[in-house]
Amino acid sequence: MFKKTFLLFKIGRKLAKSGAINSISAIYNPPILIKIFFFILGFSLKNEEQKKNESSGQKISSSLQEMGTTFIKLGQFLATRPDIIGEKLAKDLEKLQDKLPPFSKTEATLILKKELGEKTFQNIHEFSEPIAAASIAQVHFAKIKNNGIEKEVAIKILRPSIQKIFNEELDALMLLAYIIENTVKKTKRLKLIEVVYLLKEITNIEMDLRFEAAAANELYENTKSDIGFIVPKIYWNFTTQKILTLDKIEGIPIRETEKLTKSGIDTKKISKNLIQHFLRQAVRDGFFHADMHQGNIFINKNGDIVTVDFGIMGRLDKLNRRYLAEILYGFINRDYKKVAEVHFIAGLISKKFSIEEFAQSLRSIGEPIFGQSIKDISGGKLLKQLFDNTEKFDMQTQPQLLLLQKTMVVVEGVARRLDPNTNIWNVSKPILETWLKETKDPLNKISEKIENASEVLKRLPELPKIMDKANEALTIIAEGKLPPNSASYYSLKEEELKIKLFRNNLIFAFLILVIFLLLVFK
Repeated sequence: MFKKTFLLFKIGRKLAKSGAINSISAIYNPPILIKIFFFILGFSLKNEEQKKNESSGQKISSSLQEMGTTFIKLGQFLATRPDIIGEKLAKDLEKLQDKLPPFSKTEATLILKKELGEKTFQNIHEFSEPIAAASIAQVHFAKIKNNGIEKEVAIKILRPSIQKIFNEELDALMLLAYIIENTVKKTKRLKLIEVVYLLKEITNIEMDLRFEAAAANELYENTKSDIGFIVPKIYWNFTTQKILTLDKIEGIPIRETEKLTKSGIDTKKISKNLIQHFLRQAVRDGFFHADMHQGNIFINKNGDIVTVDFGIMGRLDKLNRRYLAEILYGFINRDYKKVAEVHFIAGLISKKFSIEEFAQSLRSIGEPIFGQSIKDISGGKLLKQLFDNTEKFDMQTQPQLLLLQKTMVVVEGVARRLDPNTNIWNVSKPILETWLKETKDPLNKISEKIENASEVLKRLPELPKIMDKANEALTIIAEGKLPPNSASYYSLKEEELKIKLFRNNLIFAFLILVIFLLLVFK
């Protein structure tokens, strides 16, 4: 009890010292009790000087950055929840940099030895100093001997004790969320306890590097024959829960447009290829990289797209893939009745509505979009409007499609930075057209069972528990809430019960710690 309470006050002092509370107060007007709470915690501490030209959102972002792993992740998660913090603050938090000082090469070496064993460790040579350090893990370059062949690799290593620190701080934050919800009744609608718990669930999966390895391995198998798209190969003998080893990549970050042009790379071609590869993965494979921002994409000397960071992946079943392709293709041809029919055939729209009525609603979405200039047309934004619109027709949108829609907006944005005049629809049409034609081919019906059987091989090594938890996490990420009757939902209820049982002891602990803080920091 005292450890959790002490952590709560430690976090409160961090917030008070960082100036984050002052920044939040500039945007929202918290109740007087909350202000007093943080004033007491920050007693006798001088506020650090903040840049006067920064907005309140930028100041909060800087403060969270300084406070370390848990708060960087909290900021990143809140950036996806404009329903809680507002659109403006969410945009400011999107710029939050996931960077922290690296831990030493010596410490990294000790982790490698412990995780891999002395025998495997002896096959690692030229282990570099850290070349990149984020809040959860850092990356080193090295050479390994794998089956007698030397390979240049990148080795991702979790920070020491990161899970313990992260979970303890989040438990304390959950307690803080409970205090706020019970002190300020109007905050109950924000479900702050659930928000903190969602972050805990998602990040704990990210901290098991075997999940990321399994996802990268599946994407590698799916795309190894795709010209112009490369996924680094995973080396399972050198991968554990805390270590991920994969091919070292050489390339230019996709954000460095001028450097790409100077290197003779055709950025217009890359823009087109990026969209087509993404759609191909979604409709052909039903498995796509769901975190394709600029920091995760590189272009090698051959002009191939190389992706990294496979912590967030999306999955679509055959019905959703067919649904997605038919809808996008129907919109491309401006055949709104066809798109409406797809919804009715799939049983997604209540029969109390007519096809004509729904088609008219679709036209109200499509025509304004196609009336815009090429640079403003977005498939991702169209899907968002479609999903918002279908709620009026009692349609429950699949979480996987929501995740795909969000990713599509990001991919289109990256493509447009390379070529502002990219015509999303002209680029998408051949991929959708080809896939729809192939799925209608009778020969594909025969091979379907073989494909389903081979799916098991693609997921080797078998990690059933991790994959089940990962699929649940995809629902959490896409919907921003826990699926009812899931294991995570019941775990949250248990956590809430523990917090309620803790309540009676909290006031006493609060008084003791306030007295202690006043004596120590007077």
